[in-house]
Amino acid sequence: MPVKTLLLIRHAKSSWEDVSLSDRHRPLNRRGMRDAPVMGRRMAERGWQPQVVLSSPATRAIATARIIAEQLGYPVNDIIVLDQLYAASSAELLKVIQGLDDATQEVMICGHNPGLSELADQLTAGEVTDIPTCGAVAIRLDVRKWSAIADAKPAHVEFDHPKAKQKKPGAADTGV
Repeated sequence: MPVKTLLLIRHAKSSWEDVSLSDRHRPLNRRGMRDAPVMGRRMAERGWQPQVVLSSPATRAIATARIIAEQLGYPVNDIIVLDQLYAASSAELLKVIQGLDDATQEVMICGHNPGLSELADQLTAGEVTDIPTCGAVAIRLDVRKWSAIADAKPAHVEFDHPKAKQKKPGAADTGV
């Protein structure tokens, strides 16, 4: 059975330095600029390779999507910016996903909380309940059509975020 993979990425840490900027126009702060390429490399190491990348129009989301796309070897100019992803609820996100072309197997969405975390909670059966800034969740589902994901059980879930401790390659897992 074909597998669909949904990559949910919460934008990296944003700046509140310029209070005159609207929420939609806030850029990434230094931490966000540091974390996004690191997460992009980790995603590449895991073999995450979206065929389509969608982003909220918020400056911080687009910047995060571009930085991660570069690390994944995805063409930055091919990122699709959708207005409906800005501050989208989990139901609105699900509607966008269910409308995707079924020929596409792996999709990345860069957006915002609380909608992303609520959707992750729903699609991972509670395995991932909160996506921190620049956090990434890969949800693999045994479905043929994107329209069927709402009722699908996750086949495999991977979750990573900038503060997660990473094992060194070849290191034994000691449980510490």
